Amino acid sequence: MNKPLNEFKVGESGIVKSVSGEGKIKRRLFDMGITNGAEILLRKKAPLGDPIEITVRNYELTLRKTEAACVNMEVK
Repeated sequence: MNKPLNEFKVGESGIVKSVSGEGKIKRRLFDMGITNGAEILLRKKAPLGDPIEITVRNYELTLRKTEAACVNMEVK
């Protein structure tokens, strides 16, 4: 099943299938290690859902909901 990263629940993990978005956002995500095939675990969500904390490539990273919406995932 595929869905964007911003729709994941805490504790859910998956593999990046594609990254969409415009110029700066897409480049920023790639620079942070969010590339096709990377495994991501959603660790925490703020009370209002923004930002979220993920684990990717053995480090913790915080993303905004708008950035997470650009990451298309395959749920494990």
